[in-house]
Amino acid sequence: MAKRIHLTELGCIACEELSELGAGKEGWLVNNPNLLCALDSHSLALANRFLILIVNWGDPDAPRVKIRPDLSPIEAESITAIEWLVFDDVRVVVAGTSCGYLLVYSVAGDLIHKQMVHPSRILKIRVRGTKKDLMQETSSEEICIVLPGIIARFDGSNIQSMLQKWFQEKNSNFWDQKNRKDDVEDSGSLYQRLPYQIWNVNKNGVCVDATVTGVMPPPLLELQSSQRYYCAVTIGEDAVISAYRLSEDRGRSLVGAILSKVVPAAASTIASFSKLIWRSNDQSPKRKPEAKTQSFARASSLTCIKDYPRKGEKLTLSPSGTLAAITDSLGRILLLDTQALVVVRLWKGYRDASCVFMEMLAKKDKGKSVIHTEPVKSDYCLCLAIHAPRKGIIEVWQMRTGPRLLTIQCAKGSKLLQPAYRFGSNSSSSPYIPLEVFLLNGDSGQVSMLNRSLS
Repeated sequence: MAKRIHLTELGCIACEELSELGAGKEGWLVNNPNLLCALDSHSLALANRFLILIVNWGDPDAPRVKIRPDLSPIEAESITAIEWLVFDDVRVVVAGTSCGYLLVYSVAGDLIHKQMVHPSRILKIRVRGTKKDLMQETSSEEICIVLPGIIARFDGSNIQSMLQKWFQEKNSNFWDQKNRKDDVEDSGSLYQRLPYQIWNVNKNGVCVDATVTGVMPPPLLELQSSQRYYCAVTIGEDAVISAYRLSEDRGRSLVGAILSKVVPAAASTIASFSKLIWRSNDQSPKRKPEAKTQSFARASSLTCIKDYPRKGEKLTLSPSGTLAAITDSLGRILLLDTQALVVVRLWKGYRDASCVFMEMLAKKDKGKSVIHTEPVKSDYCLCLAIHAPRKGIIEVWQMRTGPRLLTIQCAKGSKLLQPAYRFGSNSSSSPYIPLEVFLLNGDSGQVSMLNRSLS
């Protein structure tokens, strides 16, 4: 009987430039908490505190790109999160910093956009989209930024428009440096501010990871409006799991609304009057305006699970947003139904584990005839891949209550990675791309893919 092969080798990232990130030492990929990884279909972005390296693992002859962001040495600013944004033929790298800035770079290393989200450490950048179907009433594509006790949400269409404009101007060389300089002096910012929503979700304790799971209905006793409500799940040290209803409305009272209009006008009048009386002749240089922070929208707590000394550590979300896998400090993995907000499955004995959702070809009945040659979405079943580094294995379990389908041996110092979400992939006209999982061996640099078929 032939031995089943569950991994397909695709390429290698080994290169001299990796030495700047600590490569060459045993366990360099997994033992350094400041080393970040993000995978695209053919490229890998790695970052430490001050450097971003882009390596094409599919083409070993492709040039490697080094990006050194302009970080603030006074505030000891560093890179704390990294992810790919993929729009059709446009690919960019987005990084978050310890000072709350979002940086968008082209694959050539050009800075496309810089924006303050909130003056706090960016923990995670999540990219996801949902397609309108029987389960989802609306479709959306979004970028979720996670900070301690805070969630911010950018709409994917706004970022796509900004990128299209930037690349059009770059390709046509339509970029007037003089006008650009005048705009900086007038507005104090080089980049147009992207609209976003931000919520404070620390009512049950500061979160270490969080995600927006999707759109949810408004409260029963609240008037219907055109505004959307989102559901968010957070994990942390105080509460293992917390859930919130996020509103687009900032939820200000009547007094607060009046004060928000009156106070700025009064302050402006007083300031103008004081300048007329005490006009200063000091010709000191202009100070760079500080980045303005956006006020929080309304977030209502729905439920939480507190079970000291259990602490939530990592969170991963299924493509539809209906399931979330959460690892905790006691070596357990909880499968959460994000719509019913109940734990539907539990695994024990998986300390330091990491999880990613994937899709595998389901076994077909032998009596059924194959109508189509290319697999469609209905041919796949949702699974959870669990990497247990202490055991040196990867297990694949069928969702929600299915059996363990695979157990794969993996080398020490390996890491599970998943390609970034592709914006526009929810289109019905485009062929279905299943959720894939890749394995990166840090010691050898080998990139492999978990096979989608059990045979």
